[in-house]
Amino acid sequence: MNTLTRHKILGFFIGLTLALSALAYMLSSVGVAVLAALSATGLCVVIKDINQTRHALLRNYPLIARLRWVFEHERSKIQQYFIEDDVNGTPYNREKRSDVYQKAKGEVNTTPFGTQLNTYKAGYEFLKHSMFPIPVEKVRPLRRLIGSNKCKFPYSASIFNISAMSYGALSEAAVRALNGGAAIGGFYQNTGEGGLSPYHKQGGDLVFQIGTGYFGCGVTINGGRYFNDEKFKETIFGAYGAVKMVEIKLSQGAKPGHGGILPASKNTQEIATIRGVDPNTDVISPPYHTAFDNAEQMLDFIEHLRILTGGLPIGIKLCVGNEYEVEELIKLMAEKKSYPDFITVDGGEGGTGAAPLVFTNHIGMPLFDALKLVDGTLKKYELRDEITVISSGKASSSFDIIKTVAMGADVVNAARAFMLSLGCVQARECNKNTCPVGIATQNKALIKGLNAYEKKDRVASYHKAVLHEVADVVAAMGYTSIYQVEPEDIMVRTESGELKSL
Repeated sequence: MNTLTRHKILGFFIGLTLALSALAYMLSSVGVAVLAALSATGLCVVIKDINQTRHALLRNYPLIARLRWVFEHERSKIQQYFIEDDVNGTPYNREKRSDVYQKAKGEVNTTPFGTQLNTYKAGYEFLKHSMFPIPVEKVRPLRRLIGSNKCKFPYSASIFNISAMSYGALSEAAVRALNGGAAIGGFYQNTGEGGLSPYHKQGGDLVFQIGTGYFGCGVTINGGRYFNDEKFKETIFGAYGAVKMVEIKLSQGAKPGHGGILPASKNTQEIATIRGVDPNTDVISPPYHTAFDNAEQMLDFIEHLRILTGGLPIGIKLCVGNEYEVEELIKLMAEKKSYPDFITVDGGEGGTGAAPLVFTNHIGMPLFDALKLVDGTLKKYELRDEITVISSGKASSSFDIIKTVAMGADVVNAARAFMLSLGCVQARECNKNTCPVGIATQNKALIKGLNAYEKKDRVASYHKAVLHEVADVVAAMGYTSIYQVEPEDIMVRTESGELKSL
């Protein structure tokens, strides 16, 4: 469907209603009159859908989108038996999507009639609860102070935050809603590598990400992109204190070893101005940085950024590839006594970023293996107390967060889950500029369907509900802090049918 869908549907029903009404009058036909009445009813529904603001999909595709609600809420036989059940869909199954939607809307998200999971199937996981749970009020605040002894301004972060998604990949309405939700809920939004736009300035805390294209902090020289001190300071300090941390992106889980991709259809004049590139062209970032080309130079760059920012926490983001490189890097940090304030570990499972299939499926270490490696190596070289480990992976529920922390993370970032809280229907058209709910598109007709003022409340509601549930579960385990949970507290069924801890 093209961008004029809502107007075509409206015009169709107006024309159909008028034609049937005239035909019924001329023929004095009861049957045609009934059809005219049905068409008029459809017209009323279309007008209602276009003017409501709660559901972006209905606003962009009036009446037609209601068929989706039949599948979602009525559990039609076609959906149930021939398309997708509740627990087997990917990348987020229906059960997980519904959990996010319900939390975002503030609806009851209990489930009847027991689990739909096969608890005797290999891979089933569960948490050990205590015979003597504690009151949830005794669970300590779910926040983490980020900042090493080299940092002048440590940042108190929520343990659950919005992962890197650029303006360009996301619409201005989506960015505004996410940042507005972060402001309400007291958590941060990572800008992604696409620079810092006016839509990021809705009161929410920011992590400014520096990618290989140096958008918002670099200049173009002879076709190459280079970091620029003045551009960087202009962006950071132009956000009026909203930037709390800076993250250098080495690689990302969706396409490790491959640069970011923004198709020409999404590269509007405004986005091009923010990024410092030509509009209406494909923007493909290089896979490497020009500010450094080895570990020692990168550590020097981190120290340089600390000086430029006046002492904000500076970190790196990477998807683990070669474990020996990780060890050599952390060993060098210990020897030089020079290190970042945080390391964001991205899983090779991928995320919102569009990428060639081989990079998505077969490059990059899976998240939990990578977390164990980074956590263990930092402990080996006695840097774990100085460096915060942030996870960036497929997390949407309290179980996901608790498991990720148990596996070595201090803080958890999520991208797709927060997109779902905005109303994402997992259409998987993020790279085509045709997102039906106006989240991952620059098509203004589709963006109009997304009401940022209302959606920011859903983002905040989802975050609040998830953290409340985390506290509930931690209390059920008999702990006062999520950081007391260990891999031994999580059980998994093996291929042989036995239970063992992670």
